[in-house]
Amino acid sequence: MEVARQFDLNIEKVLEHWTPAYALRELIANAFDEYLLSETSVPKIYKDEQGAWHIRDFGRGLRYEHFTQNENKEKLNNPEMVIGKFGVGLKDAMATFDRQNIQILILSRHADITMDKSNKHGFDDIVTLHAVIQSPSDPTLVGTDVILYGVNDEDMEQAKDFFLHFSGDEILEKTSYGSVLKPKKENKARIYVNGLCVAEEENFLFSYNITSTNAALRKALNRERTNVGRSAYTDRVKSILLACTDSVVANEMAADLKNYETGYIHDELQWTDVQLHACKILNANENVIFLTPDQMRNGGSLVTHAQDDGYRVVVVPESIAYRLTKLQDIEGSPIRDLEGYREEFNTSFHFTYIPVSSLSKEEQKVFAVKDLILNWLPSSQTKNIKEISISETMRVDYSGFEALGLWEPLEKRITIKRSQLRNVIDFSGTLLHEIAHAYTGADDESLEFENGLTQMLGQLTSYAIKNEPRKKFLGLFKL
Repeated sequence: MEVARQFDLNIEKVLEHWTPAYALRELIANAFDEYLLSETSVPKIYKDEQGAWHIRDFGRGLRYEHFTQNENKEKLNNPEMVIGKFGVGLKDAMATFDRQNIQILILSRHADITMDKSNKHGFDDIVTLHAVIQSPSDPTLVGTDVILYGVNDEDMEQAKDFFLHFSGDEILEKTSYGSVLKPKKENKARIYVNGLCVAEEENFLFSYNITSTNAALRKALNRERTNVGRSAYTDRVKSILLACTDSVVANEMAADLKNYETGYIHDELQWTDVQLHACKILNANENVIFLTPDQMRNGGSLVTHAQDDGYRVVVVPESIAYRLTKLQDIEGSPIRDLEGYREEFNTSFHFTYIPVSSLSKEEQKVFAVKDLILNWLPSSQTKNIKEISISETMRVDYSGFEALGLWEPLEKRITIKRSQLRNVIDFSGTLLHEIAHAYTGADDESLEFENGLTQMLGQLTSYAIKNEPRKKFLGLFKL
């Protein structure tokens, strides 16, 4: 019969604050690491009829040499795959179990391993924890079966709760840096590294599973692997979000952005580059138009036209809206804001012209005033005008409302909205405004346009006073 060998675990510092759940976490992490590295079946965690808990993987089997490694080279060479970092985590777990009076039996095809206390070699006055190595009771066993006696169900559930695999969190999108997760409502948002929870966030919109670590994060994964500071993983969380291309994540972020003015937004949406990326995704995947809160309130008929055309309104802060005008979405297309939509709308717009014969008698009477006004003005100011038309609908101006009138220099046509025919004052004022555009060739609010309009108003008033009886002149402009 082979004599059992004892291997001194040589633990220099016991993690006194570790609970059984932390120790169990290490064993579960090792099982899942083996599953990932050996590409075998998913580990099983179960309680047998005798009340013992089993952590069972189906990999290559634990060897006693694993207790000698301060850092597992295979894991260090595959940081994007595994959960564990330190080989000492296994020894820390053994020490915690001993302190908590939990018995452990490790079975693999290489050995049966238990724990015992013995004198340290060469120091009879020092008693330390040893791994007791015996020949395997089942040399055909596939993987490793860790059997634990004296573990509370609550401790096991707490240990499992560290792992994404058991969390119930929904994966919203996977990227090359990791995954965006939708946390269960009752949970805080969590930061996982290769499936192991390393931090919790009170005010994150999503949870994240980081699978591509950087140097800062690897350095921050301390011996306990808990309470990792935000500065260690912020860069990777940003990278995950900026790599997202699906509208599911973007929609959630856009919905959160609506609360920007009140200050009640989640912390990821405080990052400008993340805000902009969410808008880029939405613009590429959906028919959306981005408005500021002020544009939403005062955008007029242009907002209604956009909604009628099937565009979903996304309200964003002023600071973001300003930046969007200079950006393209993830497919290289311009991002649609109110001004962009106005240009699209006007380019594709078709007037609904109304023949004079279809106007009411009152409208025809008002429309006839155009001839009187044109006759009063010098031909030098009206020679560019070939046609004056009435339309039921109009293009949209910069304020977001339908224009009351429009001068089209290429067609040499003035078009006036039909609603202006309700009285002479509205119609004649709009007509004079558009004649000033035709005469000066200048835009609204320009000095040239203002001077031209002022000149025409003076000419028209002077002519009317000189050539019309006072009563007839004033009566012309009655409502």
